Amino acid sequence: MIPDKAPGEEVLHASGDLKKQAHIPSFEKYKELYIRSVESPEEFWGDVAKDFFWKTKYTGKFLDYNFDVTKGEIFVKCMEGATTNICYNVLDRNVHERKLGDKMAFYWLGNEPGDEKTVTYRELLQQVCKFANVLKSQGVKKGDRVSIYMPMVVELVVAMLACARIGAVHSIVFAGFSAESLCERIMDSQCCILITADGFYRGNKLISLKLIADEALQKCRDKSFTVEKCIMLKHLTKEDEASSGSLSPPAKRTCPDLQQEKQKERVRKVRPPPQVPWNPEVDLCWHSLFGGASEECEPVWCDSEDPLFILYTSGSTGKPKGVLHTVSGYMLYTAATFKMVFDYHSDDVYWCTADIGWITGHSYITYGPLANGATSVLFEGLPTYPDVSRMWEIVDKYHVSKFYTAPTAIRLLMKYGSEPVQKYKRTSLKILGTVGEPINPEAWQWYYSVVGEKRCPVVDTFWQTETGGHVMTPLPAATPMKPGSATFPFFGVVPAILNESGEELEGPSEGYLVFKQPWPGVMRTVYGNHERFETIYFKKFPGYYVTGDGCRRDKDGYYWITGRIDDMLNVSGHLLSTAEVESALVEHEAVAEAAVVGRPHPVKGESLYCFVTLNDGINYNQKLEAELKKQVREKIGAIATPDYIQNAPGLPKTRSGKIMRRVLRKIACNEQDLGDVSTLADSSVIEQLFENRCCTTV
Repeated sequence: MIPDKAPGEEVLHASGDLKKQAHIPSFEKYKELYIRSVESPEEFWGDVAKDFFWKTKYTGKFLDYNFDVTKGEIFVKCMEGATTNICYNVLDRNVHERKLGDKMAFYWLGNEPGDEKTVTYRELLQQVCKFANVLKSQGVKKGDRVSIYMPMVVELVVAMLACARIGAVHSIVFAGFSAESLCERIMDSQCCILITADGFYRGNKLISLKLIADEALQKCRDKSFTVEKCIMLKHLTKEDEASSGSLSPPAKRTCPDLQQEKQKERVRKVRPPPQVPWNPEVDLCWHSLFGGASEECEPVWCDSEDPLFILYTSGSTGKPKGVLHTVSGYMLYTAATFKMVFDYHSDDVYWCTADIGWITGHSYITYGPLANGATSVLFEGLPTYPDVSRMWEIVDKYHVSKFYTAPTAIRLLMKYGSEPVQKYKRTSLKILGTVGEPINPEAWQWYYSVVGEKRCPVVDTFWQTETGGHVMTPLPAATPMKPGSATFPFFGVVPAILNESGEELEGPSEGYLVFKQPWPGVMRTVYGNHERFETIYFKKFPGYYVTGDGCRRDKDGYYWITGRIDDMLNVSGHLLSTAEVESALVEHEAVAEAAVVGRPHPVKGESLYCFVTLNDGINYNQKLEAELKKQVREKIGAIATPDYIQNAPGLPKTRSGKIMRRVLRKIACNEQDLGDVSTLADSSVIEQLFENRCCTTV
């Protein structure tokens, strides 16, 4: 599985200086620890667990599981019988035992340059305790689900850790999702309360979160599910608006006079505040509740397998899956992967550019870094606003040493060349990381050569919402790099490549990527639907966890992720279900049928190319196209807005009525060689589909 020695050709190596101080300084050390983690997981993970506080010790097996549906119910249990609290471990332990109270937990930067603040570990603990008491005052208790729909602000971290402190289960919804998506997630997890904000800016665009949240709550009521309370954070609204007859509570802070404040030799624009509706029967002011709350809040001790959070990811059936992670295993795994993959040291400043609404933000902005006592950058804005040098300006300002971003962002910045990068020194950078999708070798080389100046190893991490943390990744000083390869498995992870018949392939091969045994951080179930969990991940190949991704192993034993093999699209690092988009399109009264495929995009990775068959008597025009795009935005969110919509009077189907998506992908890419189409019921639709193709410019 792991080669005896690292390959000497066609690879790039870390510098000698990095190897001297690295936690895992060589390939030989990696292999030694890897074998130990697989053969003696209790011993390996037991060493990791020694760094954390346990109210009671575990009593059974360290890691117990069944991956074979033919032998009974699928389950994974880690440290059963132990009790702990993850909030206590990432905050109280750092403040009181490790004496890190005055250490910076976060440097927060807003959308506008100059809008910034800092929070130490002691301050973060105080804020979390206060908000935990706020939640308790509203009747939230252990096991209750709490929906969080917020921008990238420190209070988002406070809210999620406050839930963890009292044993409540947080369900964070990305602030780019629509009211319909928020409603669906609130109802599926039966949330008792919603936490949101008035709004935020992404670049020049105002996102009025409270308006969207109110619409979602109304949709819930229309479906006979009532969320009794909504706590709103004042993030943007000016104080004078609240004091001049508005029903809104007082603002958190007054907005600065942006017309007089120069930042970086430019005059910043005054931002109009969002419209903030206020329903006194439902809405509560974060600041009013927070101000009177105590800073003392004892943690609720949780069993190892108690739920920590639910995070929804797109499902191939169109209905999002509520991925459930539990306390102890997730804590150990995110802490270990953060420390080893980023080779974290106490003087590092770490920056992950992801949103906390996605799993990357859960694992590698909140839980993993805080478990290690790290200092992180928390960024609300965009990489191109107010200019394309924003990221590198921040790197220099805070002396960022470990930087983790998405291939989408790298490809976007590549378009502007090296000059915006080279305006800044970036001498503090030591390790670069990528996340969200496989990175193409060209983008990898630009990242390595231009951003890292060929001195910073690139850790190209492969993992999923379901895995909880990195499962395939280089280690900075230990594994020589191949541009675009996920390299080797992390500790405790045992991959295999299967063919269509479920047979394990040896040596250089390509097929389905599966895992043969669990690691502590793997998901435990789909919330409220364990049967769906078993069907999606374990029924196709009994005895294995099926990732849904294809994979290639080369002659040196390196693993290369080849992309999704189910009906999923990876758009800007975010998984979207084709069924979900199709469902949104078909809900329009003009559409009889829809099929959605991915088309390569130089920045986003994949773009959405949609084929729609209209009802009789309906003509396709620009007005209808705009309506369809709006419909998808409202049902799912802006991230799912179709790039192309093609009028398709007929779709290529087999005689049994199955749509041949393989053919549609070829048409979307204007590739005339369609392969075998002998099973098509009506081959005449092909010519018509090519004639109606959208003009694709990228």
